[in-house]
Amino acid sequence: MEPGSDRAARRFGLSKSRLSSFEQCPRRLWLQTHAPDRAEVGPEQQARMATGDTVGEVARSLCPGGVMVEADDGLGAALTTTRQLIDDWHPGPIFEATFEHDGVLVRADILSRDGADGWQLAEVKSSGRVKDYHLGDLATQVWVLREAGLQLTGAAIRHIDTGFVLEQEGDYTGLFTDADRLDQISDTVTARGAVVAQARAVLAGTEPDDTPGEQCTSPFACEFQGWCTRALPEDPAWPVDILPYGGGNRWLDQGIDDLLALDETTLPPKQARIVAATRTGEPYHDRAGAQNAMSDWSWPRAWLDFETIAHAVPRWVGTRPYQQVPFQFSLHIEQADGTVTHHEFLDVSGADPRRACAKALVATISEAGSIIAWFAPFERRVLRDLAQTFPDLAATLTGFADRTDDLLPVARDTWYHRDQRGSWSLKAVLPTICDLDYADLAVRDGGQAQEAWLEAVHPGTEPARKAALEVALRTYCQRDTWAMVVVAHKLAGTA
Repeated sequence: MEPGSDRAARRFGLSKSRLSSFEQCPRRLWLQTHAPDRAEVGPEQQARMATGDTVGEVARSLCPGGVMVEADDGLGAALTTTRQLIDDWHPGPIFEATFEHDGVLVRADILSRDGADGWQLAEVKSSGRVKDYHLGDLATQVWVLREAGLQLTGAAIRHIDTGFVLEQEGDYTGLFTDADRLDQISDTVTARGAVVAQARAVLAGTEPDDTPGEQCTSPFACEFQGWCTRALPEDPAWPVDILPYGGGNRWLDQGIDDLLALDETTLPPKQARIVAATRTGEPYHDRAGAQNAMSDWSWPRAWLDFETIAHAVPRWVGTRPYQQVPFQFSLHIEQADGTVTHHEFLDVSGADPRRACAKALVATISEAGSIIAWFAPFERRVLRDLAQTFPDLAATLTGFADRTDDLLPVARDTWYHRDQRGSWSLKAVLPTICDLDYADLAVRDGGQAQEAWLEAVHPGTEPARKAALEVALRTYCQRDTWAMVVVAHKLAGTA
């Protein structure tokens, strides 16, 4: 790059997160800088950022004597404040210590003194382990801090210890563990200057034409996917990647992207069913197979679905990071004579919902009969967690888990409609088998259910809004269990 264009590139400031974007995809960095209005930030990204803020706040609370470097007056002021704290020998940790080198600005999560001249850097992450992309973030910070004159004796990813159990409300001592990677990233740190130069070259040019691919979703879903794919040729109406479990990759590698170009007579049985049902429009239905699979399910049948919340930072005593805690269940109980009754539980108080949930289950589900779920391993795990938590209810709850059957593999083996498009989620199967779906609901999936619950339990939520959220949650969960009843009868040919 010529000197003139190099000077032009230097006017584009870089940061740890921007370099991370560049390493995921150069085009993502360019768009973040030059065309941020093209981004589409979804609820998952917003939730991830909110979790990161919460985890960072808790990590700081575990560092007594720390001081926050505020940036309300701009990052220039933050740079000055950081230098002043270091020069004045502030003894405690510094939060969001701000440094700049060669136009790259970083804010270190937690910087702690180590002896007379050394410093320990901790990059706080909400994950339960060190991930590859964390090391690039850490290397950027180490490179900038060293070039700014700091002597680092350690650089760690401070991540959540998933074995932590909250034993006293508000006491998060032991929630985090440090994985020092200073020696491991030495080569990455050395190469950081070259990465920065490459990023600047991209920013000084026109929008890159990187072809969309795996980088669009790894390590994070890119907010510019819609923009980058807008001009691509339209996919076939039935692309080969409909084939589940990566079954379409073999054909894509051979340049075949149209499912209807495949010869079902040469395919494994499950793939052949998908191709045949797609080609003819006639669903695959093994009624006898479904009847046989469900023949040993006893009565009464309890169709069960949980809605859960998994906090990175445990909210209630006795819970672990990311433990699936049930705040709601729906039950349709079906008798042998066809009578069906609905029962439900929902706690939007914000208090620990587990005991009330467990007691409601024990009071509602009979000692005999099958319990049925869609992807039963999840419901079994929730039931066993409850059993472990409440010894007085353990025998009954463990018994529930042991007699929970799974409708999902029955559907996989005995039904396929082309409108499922390779998915056997309940929401994909239901509208292909009957005139019922989730489109009319205010809450339409598990992610939205979690968002609704978080809003409902928030102290600032108005009573009328909370009541509306409660209705939406009840309606959604009830739809899930009724959907299982309907699907099972359609598969077995009894409806």
